[in-house]
Amino acid sequence: MQTQLADFIRDTPKGKEADSILRSCVHCGFCTATCPTYQLLGDELDGPRGRIYLIKSVLEGEQPSARTQQHLDRCLSCRSCETTCPSGVNYHRLLDIGREVVEEKVPRPLLDRLIRRSLLAIMPRRHLFTALLRLGQTVCPLLPRRLKSKIPPRQRTGGIKPPGSHSRKVVMLEGCVQPGIAPATNIAATRVLDALGISVISTPGAGCCGALRFHLNDQAGARADMKRNIDAWQRALSGGAEAVVSTASGCGAHLREYGTLLADDPTCAQTAQRITDQTRDIAEILAAEEQTLTRLLAKVAKPSRPRRVAFHSPCTLQHGLGIRGLVERLLTAANYELVPVADSHLCCGSAGTYSLLQPVLSEQLRKNKLAALNAQQPELIATANIGCQAHLQSGGETPVAHWIELIADALGTEHNKESP
Repeated sequence: MQTQLADFIRDTPKGKEADSILRSCVHCGFCTATCPTYQLLGDELDGPRGRIYLIKSVLEGEQPSARTQQHLDRCLSCRSCETTCPSGVNYHRLLDIGREVVEEKVPRPLLDRLIRRSLLAIMPRRHLFTALLRLGQTVCPLLPRRLKSKIPPRQRTGGIKPPGSHSRKVVMLEGCVQPGIAPATNIAATRVLDALGISVISTPGAGCCGALRFHLNDQAGARADMKRNIDAWQRALSGGAEAVVSTASGCGAHLREYGTLLADDPTCAQTAQRITDQTRDIAEILAAEEQTLTRLLAKVAKPSRPRRVAFHSPCTLQHGLGIRGLVERLLTAANYELVPVADSHLCCGSAGTYSLLQPVLSEQLRKNKLAALNAQQPELIATANIGCQAHLQSGGETPVAHWIELIADALGTEHNKESP
């Protein structure tokens, strides 16, 4: 694709990156076949190819409109198009650049600005979010049905974390919303790692990974989140920790972008790349220890009938991190019966704050995804990302859990005792 970028961006680092991405696109249209919003709306401008043309026009100097912004807002950033693209177009980075430019040029309506500022003020702050969530859960029975469905029910705590006495150690991203919505997830991961002889180091200075702010176009705030995490984790990695582990694939995908997003920051570019290089999804850690895990599972008495599980592979896991089939293999090894799921490459509609900002499209995508997940009548839906977990649970009756909790359950009750 030929380009002629405008003066305001042509010679900047982002302009050069965008120009390279645009030139790699051969506008073949293969991406539209796997784009969730294009499938729902049938509008070229609500597919990757159309959005690429919109961004190209803006970067070449055309004034964007509210409609331009709407088409970019509707993108889930699921990256399914990147998996499909034969030319390897780095679409999500072009979208990040395009959204930032459009955000500067197109004022949002007052209500939209207030909603986004509220999300930015609350969701990345773990303790504030959890406190408000608990308040919402308390008054939930008094709320209208539609509002009630937005409040995740209170989950089990997952018990007490192991003391952490092993010579092998890792850092674990605690996250911002996951500890409040699903506190059992990280504790289950810590217990499984403990069984494998790996301890988790606490890093109190770390917080939100920065993805939430970044995708709401507060890119300066996102970089501040990222640099704070880098400072906290760098000390642990220098002290012998093997990796930064994430149990939320959405966060993990963003951690893998640290090196790219901070490449032009002379204060932390090198350490940001180190974080990128040493970030591991919890599935990758378990896969590296698969022989030990299999041996441990073999010692545990198995139920007479395996539980039937439908696995929802989040977009950030399969398209962002490129992890496909690994979780399914681990669950099968743990004696779960995985049922087939149609169109497993398609997004569930969660996509961070997308379910709050684009509720109509999000609910339709969730409806389609739940129909596919429940087609074989599983006892449980498993997933790998907190946003997907909460979103799917709010729209259906089948229980939804993080897959690492199922591995912890399979290892035996000594790894899953609830605290008193």
